[in-house]
Amino acid sequence: MANVSVMASFQLSTGEIVDMRTTMAEGTATELVTSTDYSVSAVSIGTYGEGKVITSILQPPQAPNGIAWAYVNRRGAILCILPVAVAGVESQPCPMPFNFVLQAGDTIQVMANTSADREFALSCITNQGVHAIFSATPAGAADTSLTHILSGQDLGSSLTNQTIVAHFATSVDGSKLSSGGGVYYLNDRGLPMGGTVATKPQNLQVKANAVGGVRVGLNWQARVTTSS
Repeated sequence: MANVSVMASFQLSTGEIVDMRTTMAEGTATELVTSTDYSVSAVSIGTYGEGKVITSILQPPQAPNGIAWAYVNRRGAILCILPVAVAGVESQPCPMPFNFVLQAGDTIQVMANTSADREFALSCITNQGVHAIFSATPAGAADTSLTHILSGQDLGSSLTNQTIVAHFATSVDGSKLSSGGGVYYLNDRGLPMGGTVATKPQNLQVKANAVGGVRVGLNWQARVTTSS
Protein backbone atom coordinates (compact mmCIF):
# COMPACT_ATOMS: atom_id res chain seq x y z
CA MET A 1 0.00 0.00 0.00
CA ALA A 2 1.22 3.47 -0.87
CA ASN A 3 1.99 6.17 1.67
CA VAL A 4 0.01 9.37 1.07
CA SER A 5 -0.30 12.80 2.61
CA VAL A 6 -3.56 13.40 4.48
CA MET A 7 -4.54 16.97 5.32
CA ALA A 8 -7.16 18.95 7.24
CA SER A 9 -7.52 22.34 8.90
CA PHE A 10 -9.83 23.60 11.61
CA GLN A 11 -10.55 26.94 13.24
CA LEU A 12 -10.62 27.14 17.02
CA SER A 13 -12.70 29.38 19.28
CA THR A 14 -9.58 31.50 19.87
CA GLY A 15 -9.48 32.32 16.15
CA GLU A 16 -6.34 30.33 15.40
CA ILE A 17 -6.14 27.81 12.58
CA VAL A 18 -4.96 24.28 13.30
CA ASP A 19 -3.23 22.82 10.26
CA MET A 20 -3.04 19.02 10.32
CA ARG A 21 -0.96 16.84 8.02
CA THR A 22 0.16 13.24 8.28
CA THR A 23 1.81 10.74 5.97
CA MET A 24 0.04 7.40 6.30
CA ALA A 25 -0.49 4.10 4.54
CA GLU A 26 -3.65 3.91 2.45
CA GLY A 27 -6.25 1.46 3.71
CA THR A 28 -5.18 1.83 7.34
CA ALA A 29 -6.91 3.80 10.09
CA THR A 30 -4.43 6.40 11.34
CA GLU A 31 -4.37 9.45 13.59
CA LEU A 32 -4.16 12.86 11.96
CA VAL A 33 -1.77 15.13 13.89
CA THR A 34 -0.72 18.77 13.71
CA SER A 35 1.62 19.84 10.93
CA THR A 36 5.12 20.77 12.03
CA ASP A 37 5.02 23.55 9.41
CA TYR A 38 2.87 25.54 11.83
CA SER A 39 3.50 23.99 15.25
CA VAL A 40 6.54 22.97 17.26
CA SER A 41 5.74 19.26 17.11
CA ALA A 42 3.26 16.81 15.61
CA VAL A 43 0.67 16.26 18.34
CA SER A 44 -2.94 15.16 18.74
CA ILE A 45 -5.74 17.68 18.33
CA GLY A 46 -6.58 17.31 22.04
CA THR A 47 -3.03 18.08 23.10
CA TYR A 48 -2.81 21.13 20.84
CA GLY A 49 -6.25 22.58 21.54
CA GLU A 50 -7.07 21.38 25.06
CA GLY A 51 -9.78 23.58 26.57
CA LYS A 52 -10.68 25.13 23.20
CA VAL A 53 -13.60 24.51 20.82
CA ILE A 54 -13.39 23.62 17.13
CA THR A 55 -15.80 26.11 15.54
CA SER A 56 -15.45 25.35 11.83
CA ILE A 57 -13.85 23.03 9.31
CA LEU A 58 -11.86 24.96 6.74
CA GLN A 59 -10.47 21.88 5.01
CA PRO A 60 -12.11 18.51 5.68
CA PRO A 61 -9.81 15.50 6.09
CA GLN A 62 -8.69 14.62 2.57
CA ALA A 63 -6.26 12.44 0.64
CA PRO A 64 -5.40 11.84 -3.05
CA ASN A 65 -7.88 8.94 -3.36
CA GLY A 66 -10.27 10.24 -0.73
CA ILE A 67 -11.10 9.41 2.86
CA ALA A 68 -13.67 6.72 3.69
CA TRP A 69 -14.46 8.21 7.10
CA ALA A 70 -13.09 10.51 9.77
CA TYR A 71 -14.04 11.30 13.33
CA VAL A 72 -12.92 12.81 16.61
CA ASN A 73 -12.08 9.99 18.98
CA ARG A 74 -12.52 10.33 22.72
CA ARG A 75 -11.57 7.41 24.96
CA GLY A 76 -12.06 4.88 22.17
CA ALA A 77 -15.48 6.11 21.03
CA ILE A 78 -16.76 8.28 18.19
CA LEU A 79 -17.31 11.72 19.70
CA CYS A 80 -17.95 13.59 16.45
CA ILE A 81 -18.15 12.51 12.82
CA LEU A 82 -16.29 14.69 10.31
CA PRO A 83 -16.88 15.38 6.62
CA VAL A 84 -14.33 13.99 4.18
CA ALA A 85 -13.00 14.90 0.74
CA VAL A 86 -10.67 14.04 -2.10
CA ALA A 87 -7.66 16.34 -2.19
CA GLY A 88 -8.39 19.29 -4.46
CA VAL A 89 -12.16 18.68 -4.67
CA GLU A 90 -13.72 21.10 -2.21
CA SER A 91 -16.63 23.53 -2.28
CA GLN A 92 -16.68 25.56 0.91
CA PRO A 93 -15.85 25.47 4.64
CA CYS A 94 -18.50 24.00 6.91
CA PRO A 95 -19.47 24.22 10.59
CA MET A 96 -18.76 21.48 13.06
CA PRO A 97 -21.69 19.08 13.61
CA PHE A 98 -21.76 20.22 17.25
CA ASN A 99 -19.62 22.17 19.69
CA PHE A 100 -17.49 20.46 22.32
CA VAL A 101 -14.48 21.44 24.38
CA LEU A 102 -11.33 19.59 23.37
CA GLN A 103 -9.77 17.41 26.03
CA ALA A 104 -6.31 15.93 26.37
CA GLY A 105 -6.38 12.53 24.68
CA ASP A 106 -8.82 13.55 21.91
CA THR A 107 -7.59 12.41 18.49
CA ILE A 108 -8.74 12.62 14.89
CA GLN A 109 -8.92 9.22 13.23
CA VAL A 110 -9.09 8.85 9.44
CA MET A 111 -9.20 6.06 6.87
CA ALA A 112 -7.43 6.93 3.61
CA ASN A 113 -8.68 5.05 0.56
CA THR A 114 -6.58 3.20 -1.98
CA SER A 115 -7.11 3.88 -5.68
CA ALA A 116 -9.08 0.63 -6.08
CA ASP A 117 -11.08 0.93 -2.84
CA ARG A 118 -14.88 0.51 -3.14
CA GLU A 119 -15.61 1.01 0.55
CA PHE A 120 -19.07 2.48 1.18
CA ALA A 121 -19.16 4.63 4.32
CA LEU A 122 -22.18 6.07 6.13
CA SER A 123 -21.80 8.69 8.87
CA CYS A 124 -24.81 9.67 10.94
CA ILE A 125 -26.00 11.58 14.01
CA THR A 126 -29.03 10.67 16.13
CA ASN A 127 -31.50 12.70 18.19
CA GLN A 128 -29.70 11.49 21.30
CA GLY A 129 -26.43 13.05 20.16
CA VAL A 130 -24.86 9.72 19.22
CA HIS A 131 -22.43 9.84 16.28
CA ALA A 132 -21.87 6.59 14.37
CA ILE A 133 -20.09 5.39 11.25
CA PHE A 134 -21.01 2.25 9.31
CA SER A 135 -19.10 0.80 6.38
CA ALA A 136 -18.62 -2.19 4.09
CA THR A 137 -16.98 -2.96 0.75
CA PRO A 138 -19.39 -4.12 -1.98
CA ALA A 139 -18.16 -6.68 -4.49
CA GLY A 140 -20.06 -7.44 -7.68
CA ALA A 141 -23.83 -7.59 -8.04
CA ALA A 142 -24.97 -8.12 -4.46
CA ASP A 143 -26.61 -6.80 -1.31
CA THR A 144 -24.13 -5.57 1.28
CA SER A 145 -25.03 -4.71 4.87
CA LEU A 146 -23.02 -2.00 6.62
CA THR A 147 -21.59 -2.51 10.10
CA HIS A 148 -20.29 -0.13 12.75
CA ILE A 149 -16.57 0.54 12.22
CA LEU A 150 -15.77 0.07 15.93
CA SER A 151 -18.23 -2.50 17.27
CA GLY A 152 -18.97 -4.47 14.11
CA GLN A 153 -22.71 -4.35 14.93
CA ASP A 154 -25.45 -3.65 12.41
CA LEU A 155 -27.60 -0.52 12.30
CA GLY A 156 -30.40 -1.87 14.50
CA SER A 157 -28.10 -3.20 17.20
CA SER A 158 -26.16 0.07 17.29
CA LEU A 159 -28.97 2.66 17.19
CA THR A 160 -32.15 0.94 18.42
CA ASN A 161 -34.93 3.46 19.27
CA GLN A 162 -32.82 6.41 18.14
CA THR A 163 -33.76 8.71 15.25
CA ILE A 164 -31.21 9.57 12.58
CA VAL A 165 -31.41 13.36 12.22
CA ALA A 166 -28.38 13.94 9.96
CA HIS A 167 -26.34 11.68 7.71
CA PHE A 168 -24.06 11.52 4.69
CA ALA A 169 -22.53 8.69 2.68
CA THR A 170 -19.58 8.30 0.33
CA SER A 171 -18.95 5.78 -2.44
CA VAL A 172 -17.07 5.61 -5.72
CA ASP A 173 -19.64 3.21 -7.21
CA GLY A 174 -21.92 5.92 -8.62
CA SER A 175 -24.43 4.43 -11.07
CA LYS A 176 -23.66 0.91 -9.78
CA LEU A 177 -25.65 1.77 -6.62
CA SER A 178 -29.16 0.50 -7.23
CA SER A 179 -30.34 1.04 -3.64
CA GLY A 180 -31.65 4.56 -4.24
CA GLY A 181 -28.25 5.79 -5.34
CA GLY A 182 -26.89 5.13 -1.88
CA VAL A 183 -28.03 3.23 1.20
CA TYR A 184 -31.48 2.13 2.42
CA TYR A 185 -32.45 1.64 6.07
CA LEU A 186 -34.42 -1.61 6.04
CA ASN A 187 -36.80 -2.56 8.84
CA ASP A 188 -37.14 -6.05 10.32
CA ARG A 189 -39.33 -7.06 7.35
CA GLY A 190 -36.76 -5.91 4.81
CA LEU A 191 -38.71 -2.81 3.73
CA PRO A 192 -36.86 0.48 3.10
CA MET A 193 -37.96 3.08 5.66
CA GLY A 194 -35.24 5.69 5.09
CA GLY A 195 -31.82 6.22 3.64
CA THR A 196 -29.53 8.67 1.89
CA VAL A 197 -27.78 9.05 -1.45
CA ALA A 198 -24.02 8.60 -1.63
CA THR A 199 -21.66 11.31 -2.85
CA LYS A 200 -18.72 10.41 -5.07
CA PRO A 201 -15.97 12.55 -3.46
CA GLN A 202 -13.93 12.62 -6.67
CA ASN A 203 -16.72 14.76 -8.15
CA LEU A 204 -18.20 16.68 -5.23
CA GLN A 205 -17.49 17.49 -1.59
CA VAL A 206 -19.85 15.53 0.65
CA LYS A 207 -22.37 17.43 2.79
CA ALA A 208 -24.62 16.20 5.61
CA ASN A 209 -28.39 16.24 5.08
CA ALA A 210 -31.54 15.50 7.07
CA VAL A 211 -33.63 13.89 4.31
CA GLY A 212 -34.44 10.20 4.77
CA GLY A 213 -33.77 10.09 8.50
CA VAL A 214 -35.83 7.60 10.48
CA ARG A 215 -36.34 6.08 13.92
CA VAL A 216 -34.31 2.88 13.95
CA GLY A 217 -35.74 -0.38 15.25
CA LEU A 218 -34.18 -3.63 16.40
CA ASN A 219 -32.97 -5.93 13.62
CA TRP A 220 -32.79 -3.07 11.12
CA GLN A 221 -30.08 -3.04 8.48
CA ALA A 222 -28.26 -0.33 6.54
CA ARG A 223 -28.00 -2.02 3.16
CA VAL A 224 -26.32 -1.17 -0.13
CA THR A 225 -27.19 -2.92 -3.39
CA THR A 226 -24.78 -2.82 -6.32
CA SER A 227 -25.44 -3.92 -9.89
CA SER A 228 -21.86 -5.04 -10.54
